[in-house]
Amino acid sequence: MLRAGLEPCWTVGVAAYEAVGAAAQQNLLLGRVVVVDAVNDSDAARQTWRDVAGRAEVDVRFVLLLPPASDEHQRRLSARQRDFGHVQAPSWEQVMARADAYEAWRDEPIELSGDEPVEDLIRRLEPQLGFGQRGSALP
Repeated sequence: MLRAGLEPCWTVGVAAYEAVGAAAQQNLLLGRVVVVDAVNDSDAARQTWRDVAGRAEVDVRFVLLLPPASDEHQRRLSARQRDFGHVQAPSWEQVMARADAYEAWRDEPIELSGDEPVEDLIRRLEPQLGFGQRGSALP
């Protein structure tokens, strides 16, 4: 949406969630497992995925990827190479402000360390999420 020239704002963010939600719902209705990588820092954002799962009559499970220790997190942020001309990398101050505004979970997310190898994460998630079975949604 930003690449198309829309200005970054709250409504564009909501529209992006809704567009991804529509695609996720269609895939769930086709019996596919859906994984959505999103910040989900507010209950309203999380409600998007609850609603999508409800309309597709499947369960939703949230995974919370935990950041590394603060000094390591800051080091990684400053070293990150991003090629998103339409999205500026956040400053450490912006990351901290967003973390301070992060809303509490009413669902119990599956917590994972971001330092785990992807293969280990998948092995840990398979029994909890029923990968390969209809009715699995993972934002």
